[in-house]
Amino acid sequence: MANHDPISDMLTRIRNACEKRHQTTRVPASRMSRSIARVLQQEGFIAEILEEGEGVRKELILSLKYNGKQRQPTIRSVQRVSKPGLRIYSNRRELPKVLGGLGVAIISTSKGIMSDRDARREGVGGEVLCYVY
Repeated sequence: MANHDPISDMLTRIRNACEKRHQTTRVPASRMSRSIARVLQQEGFIAEILEEGEGVRKELILSLKYNGKQRQPTIRSVQRVSKPGLRIYSNRRELPKVLGGLGVAIISTSKGIMSDRDARREGVGGEVLCYVY
């Protein structure tokens, strides 16, 4: 069965890779997945993003980060908020704070995909894609 929600698919791949302590995970490349990966990298959840393949088979290779000797994943939880069946929007005054500001909400705004912090700074709201902490 084909997954019709590429964002959910991407988040699930990241979640599974973290649980299994994989060094990297592969995600089908799209403008949306690149933007989400870039935000995760800026917020310190992902070490680096590489692209591989050609055309339709292009993939992003995300290097995951781990902390300490026990290699605890930096990403402890990834939750999809707005789904294709139920979109969740938030104006700039009601942007969610994840774990009191410790986590990050990824927002799709008119100025591109950004963290809740950046969206607040820019003074824009938008669709709340996911929470990561």
